[in-house]
Amino acid sequence: MTNRCGTVAIIGRPNVGKSTLLNRLLGQKLAITSHKAQTTRHTILGVNTLPSGQILYVDTPGIHRRGEGALNRYLNRAARAVMADVDLVLFVVEALRFNREDGLALDAIAAANRPVIAAVNKVDLVTDKPQLLPYLAQLAGRHPFLEIVPVSAARGEQTEVLEQTVLTALPEAPNLFPPDQLTDRSERFLAAELLREQLTQRYGDELPYRSTVEIEAFVDEGGRYRIHALVWVERDSQKAILIGRHGSALKAAATQARLEMQKLFGCPVHLEVWVKVKHSWSSDEAALASLGYAEH
Repeated sequence: MTNRCGTVAIIGRPNVGKSTLLNRLLGQKLAITSHKAQTTRHTILGVNTLPSGQILYVDTPGIHRRGEGALNRYLNRAARAVMADVDLVLFVVEALRFNREDGLALDAIAAANRPVIAAVNKVDLVTDKPQLLPYLAQLAGRHPFLEIVPVSAARGEQTEVLEQTVLTALPEAPNLFPPDQLTDRSERFLAAELLREQLTQRYGDELPYRSTVEIEAFVDEGGRYRIHALVWVERDSQKAILIGRHGSALKAAATQARLEMQKLFGCPVHLEVWVKVKHSWSSDEAALASLGYAEH
């Protein structure tokens, strides 16, 4: 039987459902998600081992026009850089929507000159299904896609069809990872992401974009992980909001993050979290690099 293996960059604008789609295709949660745009800040590899091959998905930050800060430039640079080395691009768009940032992402894909499959996400939210046909026809006219597959990442509709379509487009090659490996990212990295997910989901629109997480210590105590995490914000007022009255807000976020870590790592976790101020970290290239924002 033919075995196929290759890398697939998941590309699209912010908040179109790329990370939700990755988790659905992998059959478990790897990438953090929220309803806020630009939740994904780092590229992350997800290994999907199938009977006839291995698909190496690379989730990426959303390509966007918003903001000219150092963090925004990093996010766009990280997404574009991934496409130079992949076998296939999976372009994710939202059903019945195509805005300037979708166009920006598609322009970047065209410049990378890689084969592309389009995944039209959130079809479950389309109440008038006949509207999909002209939308799909318009999308087909924008780029010579190998295939266009309507899906719902949230509900799992058509995702198996998408998976087989992707696998068929990959080169014949042996698998690159053991069948039980999920990612090449460390547990330390994943712990930071799970805590940041809670901050993104629980706080107001602006605060998540001015905070980041650094794991100061990650110790395996023989069946239990002890994790010390720092949450960096840019102002004292943000620190006060994160901590909340008598520390209640931070405690709630840390508790839920710890439960998510235990689910992913499969062992008890002791998590301690502190909040510190690093002024204008998101606008400082050197500060970004020191906090782990570097090409992976």
